[in-house]
Formats: sequence, C-alpha cells, structure tokens
Amino acid sequence: MRKVPLGASGIEISEFVFGAGSIGGVGTSTSTRGFGLDAEEGFARLDEAWQLGINIVDTSDSYGGGESEKVVGRWLHERRPADAIVSTKVGLISNPDGSRARDLSAKHIERRLARSIERLGRVDLYLSHVPDPGTPIAETLEAFSAAQNAGAIGAYGVSNVDRALLEDILRTADAKGLHRPVTVENRLNLLDRGDEAELLPLVVGEGLGYTPFSPLAGGVLSERYLDGAPPEAGSRIAVAGDLYYKGFYSPGNLEKVAALREVARELSASVSGLALAWLRDHPAVTAPIVAPRTSAHWDAVREAMDIRLDEKEHSRISDIFR
Repeated sequence: MRKVPLGASGIEISEFVFGAGSIGGVGTSTSTRGFGLDAEEGFARLDEAWQLGINIVDTSDSYGGGESEKVVGRWLHERRPADAIVSTKVGLISNPDGSRARDLSAKHIERRLARSIERLGRVDLYLSHVPDPGTPIAETLEAFSAAQNAGAIGAYGVSNVDRALLEDILRTADAKGLHRPVTVENRLNLLDRGDEAELLPLVVGEGLGYTPFSPLAGGVLSERYLDGAPPEAGSRIAVAGDLYYKGFYSPGNLEKVAALREVARELSASVSGLALAWLRDHPAVTAPIVAPRTSAHWDAVREAMDIRLDEKEHSRISDIFR
C-alpha cells in the first residue's frame, strides 16, 4: 500500500486508515454497544489491516465506551507493529441514559489523555472529537499544544468542524503562538460532499491532512441494497441508520448507486471498490478511514488500491452524485 504525506505535517501514513470505531459497539452511542466487533474480531481486523499495509489506527476514548481503545492497546502491546501510528480522539462523552455531552476543557483533555495513553501505550495523533461551544477555543488549543510540547502526543487535529470553526482555530493558534492542528477528520463520501465547497479549499490551502470517515455511507455505496434488497440484520444501516447514516438509505440515493454500478461494470470493478477509489483519489483527501466488519469487506479496499481513476473517470462518477 502506498504511503502519503499527512498534509505538511511531515508525517507519512498509508493511503487508507483503519477505523476502530466498531470495536465494542458501533460508534459512541450506548444504544449500539454489543453490536460491533468483539475483542477477537477486533484483533482479526487489526491484523488484516496491518498485513494489507495500513500503518495507522484511528480510535476514540468514547468508542464502545472505551472498549475500542482497550482492544487497540492490547493489540499494539501483543503485536508490537513497527512504526504504527496511533490516533485517538477526545471530547465526546456518552452518558448512561443515552445522552451525549461535549468537553474540550483543559482539565478534561489532560485527564482523558492520561487514560488514553494508559490504554494505548502512546498517542501519536490526538484529535478533538466534536466542537465544544462551552469551552474557549484558546483553552482547548493551549491544552493540545502543551501536550505536544511535553511529548505526550506527536501532533493534534480536529474532527467534525466546518470552515468557520477551522478558520477560528487556525487564527487562534497563530495569534497565541501555539502548535497548529495538522489534520481534519470529517465525513465525506459520494453521498455527502458538503465539505467540498467551503472547508476543503481551506484544508488544502493551509497544508492540512484530511482523513474522511464513512467512505461507503454505512454500506449504501455498495451493491448490497440494490434491486430491492433490505438492510441485513447487524448491518450498520440496520443497527445505527438513524444515528450515524440518516438520509443515506433512500430511493433517490439508491438510484444514484445503481448508476454507479453501471460505471463499475464497465471498469470491471465493484461499487464499493469504485466508491473508495473515487474518495482516495479526491484531490483534497489524504486517506479515507475504512472499518471492515468482516474479512470479506477488505476486498473492496484491495480493489480500490489497484484502481487509478483518470480525470475523466473521476469527473464522470462525481457527476452522478452532484
């Protein structure tokens, strides 16, 4: 697998990132605990990712109620993969009653970072998981910058931000002489291209990395829901469709996916492999985050590794989903 620069950070990562958000549950919600990968399955997917050439694992202190970090940490301790990059996130809290809170205060970051390092062994990239309107941006950035100066993290980034917030973050960091974030983790796929108009030009212009999650829109960007096929039990759409993939599974979107299937057939590719290749080849994208639920799901990633779209093919696919 090719290695690519993470913006202007000097960090090199594989062209796909392994997302550990399904270990211990599906994402952060308490309602989806137990529906994701158990520890054994998580180890298997991590092994497969490493064997494929993926050198970066993305997790969060809130995925699966912390189970994701624990399993990734055990895998790192037992496998000891050379030069692996460990990325985790902070700031999103899932309460027992199902509600969620946000906390990017300096005290919370310091406390949670210590726990993440205890679970994972180290943290190379540390990202804010969600914006926290209740905490001044300067306080959050000072906490991240202090952790970087102390060697507790290698660098930091932000997730789930819009252009206005990212501009404010960069402006604040520069004004206070703090370390800047080096990467952005937002959702981008053929069915959700909201970042293209405003955020991505800023990301590229400022030399930041960009690692999009949900590259297959919860599996809608595949053949599995075409021709009237209903969501399978245990699938992301069945388990968490309304939570994380709202609006993706719709007749209008499935019509577009069916049109993509025609292009895929012309190129002797699968829909999911082609959708991943389109995203990987997007000029603003560093590396998509993939989170296969089964060993068979790696086939689309392998396929995408071999697909190199020319400008005409990339534009043709873009036009279907414009």
